[in-house]
Amino acid sequence: MFIGEYSHSIDTKKRLALPSKFRSELGGEKIVVTRGLDKCLFAYPMHIWKGIAEKLGNFPMGDPETRSFVRVLLAGAVDIELDSQGRILIPEYLRVYAQMEKNIVIAGLYDRIELWNDMVWKQYKENAEKNTDEIAKKLGDLGLY
Repeated sequence: MFIGEYSHSIDTKKRLALPSKFRSELGGEKIVVTRGLDKCLFAYPMHIWKGIAEKLGNFPMGDPETRSFVRVLLAGAVDIELDSQGRILIPEYLRVYAQMEKNIVIAGLYDRIELWNDMVWKQYKENAEKNTDEIAKKLGDLGLY
C-alpha cells in the first residue's frame, strides 16, 4: 500500500528517485506511468495496471468522452523499469503534461503513486484543504464516515 507525501527532485539526466518505502513495496517490479487527473501523473505497479487497463479496454466505445478518457490513459502509458538506485526516467511528453521541471511531490494513494509538480500540488492541496467539511460530508454519504 502506498501512503505518504515526499519531495524529490529530477536530476540532470531527467531521472526521478522514488522513495525507498515505495521501492520496497514495488518489489523490483516494473511500473506503468501515465497521464493522471488534475495535471499529475499516475504510476502503478504492473500487476495493478493490468487490471485497470483491462477495465479501460472494456469501456463502451460509443461515447466520445469515454473514448477520449481511455485514449488519454492508455495511449499515454509507458512501462518503466526502476534502475538499481530506484530511479525512473519519465518520458518528455509526460513531464510536459505534468509541468515537471525540477521539484516533484510523490504522493502515495493506496494502489498508485501520483507524481506532481510541487507548485501545482501545493495549490491543489490548499484548495482541497479549504473544502474538507464538504468533502467529509460527501464521504459520509458514501459510507466512509
